[in-house]
Amino acid sequence: MASLPHSPSPHSTAAAPAHARDFSRAPGLPRLLALAAVIGFCGVPAAWLLLHLIQGFTNLFFYQTLSFAPRSPADNTLGPAVIALPVIGGLIVGAMARFGSDKIRGHGIPEAIEAILFGKSKMSPRVAILKPLSSGIVIGSGGPFGAEGPIIMTGGAVGSLIAQYFHLSAAERKTLLVAGATAGMTAVFGTPVAAVLLAVELLLFEWRPRSLLPVIAACAVAGFARPLMLDAGPLFPMAASVVAPIALMSCVIAGVCAGILSAGMSRALYAIEDGFHKLPVHWMWWPAIGGVAIGIGGYLQPRALGVGYDVIADLLAGHFTLHAALALLVVKAIIWAIALGSCTSGGVLAPLLMIGAGLGTLLAPVLPGGDVSLWALVCMAATLAGVLGAPLTAIVFALGLTHNVNALLPLLLTCGISYGITIWIMPRSIMTEKIARRGRHIHREYGVDPLERLHVGELMTREPVSLAADMPIDEAAQQAFGAGQRHRAYPVVDAGHGVLGMVDRQALTRAQTQGLQTLGQLYGANPPLVALASETGRIVSARFAAHHLERLPVVSDAISRTLVGIISRSDLVKPAEHWRAEEEVRERMLHLGRRRNGPSIR
Repeated sequence: MASLPHSPSPHSTAAAPAHARDFSRAPGLPRLLALAAVIGFCGVPAAWLLLHLIQGFTNLFFYQTLSFAPRSPADNTLGPAVIALPVIGGLIVGAMARFGSDKIRGHGIPEAIEAILFGKSKMSPRVAILKPLSSGIVIGSGGPFGAEGPIIMTGGAVGSLIAQYFHLSAAERKTLLVAGATAGMTAVFGTPVAAVLLAVELLLFEWRPRSLLPVIAACAVAGFARPLMLDAGPLFPMAASVVAPIALMSCVIAGVCAGILSAGMSRALYAIEDGFHKLPVHWMWWPAIGGVAIGIGGYLQPRALGVGYDVIADLLAGHFTLHAALALLVVKAIIWAIALGSCTSGGVLAPLLMIGAGLGTLLAPVLPGGDVSLWALVCMAATLAGVLGAPLTAIVFALGLTHNVNALLPLLLTCGISYGITIWIMPRSIMTEKIARRGRHIHREYGVDPLERLHVGELMTREPVSLAADMPIDEAAQQAFGAGQRHRAYPVVDAGHGVLGMVDRQALTRAQTQGLQTLGQLYGANPPLVALASETGRIVSARFAAHHLERLPVVSDAISRTLVGIISRSDLVKPAEHWRAEEEVRERMLHLGRRRNGPSIR
């Protein structure tokens, strides 16, 4: 069995091949960067439009005025009549989803993921129009959602539409879709670095310069353009927190509580959605049914309605009593789960921020090492990390929203613990559960493909047996494919040892039937399929799959096509041996003291 090539020792004088690179170089990257910059700029007016739609519909539903002035639905004077408003909004959006596009249902991020992984990153103009409009109606009528899910879907649709006007691959369209989604998030929250991390942890499903650099460009442009149309500065500015060493244990407790809350909310959400699926009515009526729960909850706790950025700010400032925070947390969690379970249109980040901040307010009296504001911020981020399964995004998002850099260490530990708990007890996150229920599994662990690390020159069989182009057909049949046949196929080479193609028993039989005399007559003027020693194993494996091949001749270059080896499908399995040894073989490398047969450390 051929062994996997070993890495050179640190003292080896052999240099790595010139073609070996840390990252692949994409020829179309400059064009992607230019398109991403345009998409990033477009994200700002898209966010401005969405936020103004929410404000306009809030004024229309709760105050019966045509205005875009920012007003909270909690200040309404409608009394019990407020219960009807989310129902009306749900009826409108249910009809829009049924007769417009059902892609507007849900909170946006799972739909974006599904378009990326299973839809070749193609979105329709209808979604780009209906998603912000439906979200504005739902949130404006009291829906307990944020603007981030809709803007991710809307920005992604803008990026996808622009990409569809150019001759791009599905991977390149994905990059521009994600660039639009994260640019929209940057415009709404003013958190470009967190938006980039959201792309890495949830949307791109890879870490490549070809995809990462355009996303960075889009988020940076959106961040610079944001003050032109929206308020600059952090959304929830906070004073620097003082963190004592005892906060270490408090972070552990907060992380455990946030992780349990995150798992509970995720399970409750999909249990409620299962309940809606059992209702004997069409799904277009579900948002209106969910609107009844929103209305009742809003009547009992008016501040649970709408986006609630003002409520989050008050929680982070410590302006809530324990009783008020508990009541708000319970009502917000219930109506959020019911509303989202009804498959209406809205985002999840703002509700999670409010619920997490409420948890921190409740825990603050028993958590030493920081004030109420610190624990509200920490639990807010930890809840987000647990529900989304994106700890880095949650940490940097909290910093970007508040600019409270002193909270970095508590955020790091608490979000890490919450994330660890949820991935241990939950098979999927809230973002992937809906997709899994449609029969499509998503695996989110990133790792370098072993076939990317090894080149064909390291995997191929050297000095292969070849056949001369002037060899008679009958002689080839007897020598290469007779009783002593050693290989299933052989490369055929000309007088200069240049590859003409591969020949197997079936090709030889056809040649005999056609009355051909020599092997060279099997091949025309078209260049043969070959592999280069400088290509990665992943590239060649894709070529095998595309052309249904089992082996390819390896040549020195594409011009002379001088034969240097042969690579087969079985050669591409070799890296799996190395992976198995690293992941599954456990051994003790150091021993204290002496073994019975001699010293253990030499």
